[in-house]
Amino acid sequence: MTTTNPGTVLITGPTGGLGRAAASAMASRPAPERPDLLLVGRAGEALTQVADDAQAAGATVRAIGCDLARLADVRAAAETAKELLDTGAARPLRGLVANAGVMVKDTRSASADGYELTFAVNYLAHAQLIADLLKSFAAPARIVLLGSNTYHANLGRKMIGVQPAQWLDPIELAQPAPADTSPSIKAMGVAYSNSKLAILYYAHELQRQAPAGISVAVFEPGVMPGTGLGRQAGPAAERIGRGIQRLPGIASPARSGPDLASVVLDERWAHLRDGAFVVRDKERDVKPIAHDPERERRLWDVTTELLQTATRADS
Repeated sequence: MTTTNPGTVLITGPTGGLGRAAASAMASRPAPERPDLLLVGRAGEALTQVADDAQAAGATVRAIGCDLARLADVRAAAETAKELLDTGAARPLRGLVANAGVMVKDTRSASADGYELTFAVNYLAHAQLIADLLKSFAAPARIVLLGSNTYHANLGRKMIGVQPAQWLDPIELAQPAPADTSPSIKAMGVAYSNSKLAILYYAHELQRQAPAGISVAVFEPGVMPGTGLGRQAGPAAERIGRGIQRLPGIASPARSGPDLASVVLDERWAHLRDGAFVVRDKERDVKPIAHDPERERRLWDVTTELLQTATRADS
């Protein structure tokens, strides 16, 4: 059963993999259940194509070009979205899916704002976008963040060599690795897992800070070997991933995309809040490490500082 007023859903990273599958699943719903879509991703042929496909399925779609590695771009995308919402060009904002993500082998890589690239794209860009749009939601509304069991490296992730999170103060997590550091698959995995633990901490604090009527959940699509994220891990991991893909029950964008769309739109999930963790189509408990009010508050405060610093630098 779907919500009777799906309004508009904004989704980042809609040009491939899970994001594209979720956008397609939303666009393909029957008219009364179909939301308007704001597709936020890197401008280019891929974004145009996914927008055209969603329109062909019957959805009202707006594509918003945005490089999530540039916080100025993220702020501009939020302004564009607010203008569409304020003028009625898009229906009221009922959902936001923070889907985009990267795995960066060289953790010395910095975003345009000088922050470690994995942390910047997976976490900071979405924190900026949500902060800018938080007052634009029409309750009831849902914010769904993309999580991963990499934060504790569950069995499926260990099989493909993913490292668990090694939490540091957020100021340190935001800093690129020193110039004399050698790139490594281990460092890449730790940075990715740290970004996913940050998302869990952020989800819990965001629920405390959000206006009434906005619920926050975290969606884990399952192990999806063979997607763009895994290619940075190298040929050996790719070979393992291709083998895992053949196992029964392994996730894929085609399987998990509709599940993500359901979490955003369906009444079945209307109870989710407080950063509830959904793995594909089942609500799961997180490990104790993923609940830490002190870390959550510290992350929120540092995030505010980092975003403000970037804004001042662009002024």
